[in-house]
Amino acid sequence: MTFSLIAVRRPVYGAPGSVICISSVVGAGGEMVMEEGRPGPSKPAADRRPQKREKKDKQQDKQQPCEGFSIKAMMKNSVVRGPPPAGSVKQRPAKHTAFRKFYERGDFPIAVQHECVGNKIAWKVEIEDLDYHYFLPLFFDGLCETEFPYEFFARQGVHDLLEHGGSKILPVVPQLIIPIKNALNLRNRQVLCTTLKVIQHLVVSAEMVGEALVPYYRQILPVLNIFKHMNVNLGDGIEYSQQKRENIGVLIQETLELFERYGGENAYINIKYMIPTYWSCM
Repeated sequence: MTFSLIAVRRPVYGAPGSVICISSVVGAGGEMVMEEGRPGPSKPAADRRPQKREKKDKQQDKQQPCEGFSIKAMMKNSVVRGPPPAGSVKQRPAKHTAFRKFYERGDFPIAVQHECVGNKIAWKVEIEDLDYHYFLPLFFDGLCETEFPYEFFARQGVHDLLEHGGSKILPVVPQLIIPIKNALNLRNRQVLCTTLKVIQHLVVSAEMVGEALVPYYRQILPVLNIFKHMNVNLGDGIEYSQQKRENIGVLIQETLELFERYGGENAYINIKYMIPTYWSCM
């Protein structure tokens, strides 16, 4: 009696990552005999990569942020938090000023004069007859305002008072330092531009005013040192804020140059002490 053997090898996947080859033998009588062979080649390495990535993702999820210079910072899977932002250029919230209170109460002899070009202040009395020790510090205090009509009356009123003040301005200079400092400390871009233009007008408004401001550079210049380099480098582009006089970096540079020109012989030393990056323009 003869047998005809037919051998068939089929791969069967067993445990993860292994392959077992099973041989089947068919005899003449039709019976089938199964023989288990040795394990075949394992799965390709590419199939196991997602498992490794999942493990790495789990390890990253376990990383916990902690404060620096602490015991927890030296532990495994600890990530040290970076330092918080200093907020030197962050805008401060503005408060209601005394100028708003006095305006709403009707203590200022002013009104709005509407014209086709723009609005102006219609003074109900002669500006030369006003008490500068009383009105000028109040109008300077209104430089912190950003809402209409308070911002308009304060800004335009200061320029009108400085234009017609003459010799009355110099004795009032010490009373103007705190309102100027409060306006600069708001870090508001609009208030900064307005205050810098007012300071420039104040320096040239009367004789000896520039020299009278020298002892107060320590109150005025720290904020200017922060925003001195806030300029826009557009290459061949056009910066229209320079034409509108709204570029803070340019306004600060102009203000410092006026301080040096009208501040006398000690002006440059005091400016250089507070703003080391400033170079003389004379």
